[in-house]
Amino acid sequence: MHDLIMFLRENGIQATPQRLAVATVVLGSRTHPTADNVWQKVRKICPTASRATVYNTLNLFIEKKLVKPQFLREGTVVFDSLAGPHHHFIDEATGRIYDVPWDAVKVRLDESLEAFDIHAYQVVMRGRRRRNAPKN
Repeated sequence: MHDLIMFLRENGIQATPQRLAVATVVLGSRTHPTADNVWQKVRKICPTASRATVYNTLNLFIEKKLVKPQFLREGTVVFDSLAGPHHHFIDEATGRIYDVPWDAVKVRLDESLEAFDIHAYQVVMRGRRRRNAPKN
């Protein structure tokens, strides 16, 4: 907990119990939770945390670049705590979102984009596990 408090302070964030609870849920997660998922889990850690406090804290974490909002599901924002560049794979059967290492995907630009300076991109793949494929 001390490390988390120091981490928040180093990023200019006062470490309140509510913010620590949000940080515990989001920064330690690789599940890409929605704001409501975060709020439900935070309430178990800190029952006094309101929905507004959780949403405001998520926005603060976005502002401080501790998490990135991602629009990976239709009409839903999920929060990604993996800071470095990476891609995503969404299992359509379960809805689970997997992080895909940046170097695992090769992108070749079309000639029609040669006139543009591209400053960011992300590949989002969707699919389902094959029936006979082993589970990792």
